[in-house]
Amino acid sequence: MFNPEDLGRVVAIGLGATAVMDIWLIRPGQPFAGFGLIGRWVGHMRRGRFVHASIAQAEPVRGESALGWLTHYAVGVGYAALLVLLLGPHWLHQPTLLPALMFGLLTVTAPFCLMQPAMGAGFAASKTSAPKLNRLRSLSNHAAFGVGLHISALIVRGITS
Repeated sequence: MFNPEDLGRVVAIGLGATAVMDIWLIRPGQPFAGFGLIGRWVGHMRRGRFVHASIAQAEPVRGESALGWLTHYAVGVGYAALLVLLLGPHWLHQPTLLPALMFGLLTVTAPFCLMQPAMGAGFAASKTSAPKLNRLRSLSNHAAFGVGLHISALIVRGITS
């Protein structure tokens, strides 16, 4: 699949892109509660529970915040690997913005179609108090991830060249 050198690049790009997304998430004036509820959701999966009416009302899971952050970064690395698998390893050596940005936007399908419904927020945040605003936030967050893929790939290329 990946040679060891490319695997290291992919991991670094995924971690970097996720960090760029996090910087975007914590910008002033934007609410951000961390990833504890994602950790709670993943923690309940170990118990065989995948869908919740409201993840916020579900029983807390020990270490849910750390589990949520770990899951968030693992998914970011997984997405970076998928991007390189789709585009080919040459993208690691000549990263371009448009495919990374488009891919980042495409990744919003996971929260819209899987995470939000399973956590009780409905398809594309339809059961939240501000669905349109929440959809726009998700899109902007995933666009930031796409830009982060490109920026991180440029940095990794510069370091490894």
